[in-house]
Amino acid sequence: MTEPDQLTCSARGCGAQASWGLRWNNPRLHTADRRKVWLACTDHREHLEQFLGARGFHRDTVPVGDLGPTDG
Repeated sequence: MTEPDQLTCSARGCGAQASWGLRWNNPRLHTADRRKVWLACTDHREHLEQFLGARGFHRDTVPVGDLGPTDG
């Protein structure tokens, strides 16, 4: 896994360091156990969670240090 200090927020135009990993999947495309990850800084965490949640994709949010090799 990449070191947390090298990870940047997935929000468009944001270059801030990511603090959070938003794990999600699209049930129409991915198996139930598959997780993709968007990274979020503290400022964009809520917005990205709402975006994924409105589509039924958001599964959980964890600190980037808790992301493992099977995430993403």
